[in-house]
Amino acid sequence: MERWNGRVAVVTGASSGIGAAIVKDLAKAGMVTIGLARRVERIEELRKDLPEEAAKRLHAIKCDVSNEADIDAVFKQVEDQFGGCDVLVNNAGILRVKPLLEVGNTSDIKAVLDTNVTGLVLCSQRAYQSMVKRSVDGHIVHISSIAGHGVPSVPNMNVYPASKHAVRAITETMRHEMRDAGKKIKVTSISPGAVKTEILDGMNLPADINLLQSEDISAAVLYTLGTPPHVQVHEIMIKPLGEFY
Repeated sequence: MERWNGRVAVVTGASSGIGAAIVKDLAKAGMVTIGLARRVERIEELRKDLPEEAAKRLHAIKCDVSNEADIDAVFKQVEDQFGGCDVLVNNAGILRVKPLLEVGNTSDIKAVLDTNVTGLVLCSQRAYQSMVKRSVDGHIVHISSIAGHGVPSVPNMNVYPASKHAVRAITETMRHEMRDAGKKIKVTSISPGAVKTEILDGMNLPADINLLQSEDISAAVLYTLGTPPHVQVHEIMIKPLGEFY
């Protein structure tokens, strides 16, 4: 991680769960870390868990990644205030617990796709352009899901697995475009199994299910960012021991 010391990381969905763990770990690792979320007050609270120097490196900006105007404003602020984005972690994601074939859930389907797919692409575009503009060999990390590698036999996941299948395809599309453009910017997808976060609320999972912790996924982000310049991690899949799907 030494090469990233003092560089700028932008993390979406940073107010809780995996995103909160990532911003804390990146700040402790020496990065100027920008946490994006609708609930910025929760990111501000995270500073209490950090050593003083790391706390100074953590900044919060309000952003709804399903809103393109918000994204444009955030990346302009990051450029004006911090110089630009060197690392982007696309962590923001939502799930609506409803049957896919239930009539009348159009707004829920759109909300999931706008956040999990369109927002991820728009943030990646802005981050990539920032890196290219400054000749930075940066890194884009997508926090995906094992639901993007199959469809778990879990009721009412709705369009969520489809959104994560899209992230896999988008990751590879970006990798091809970066290679064809002659850029040394990396892109990585990290696919966790079930993680103990708010996204599982209302899913009625078995009481004895094994769950990952948010810190397990943050450790994977640190690992992939810490690889040498000639190494690109395409995909990391992480499951809790004994996961049932």
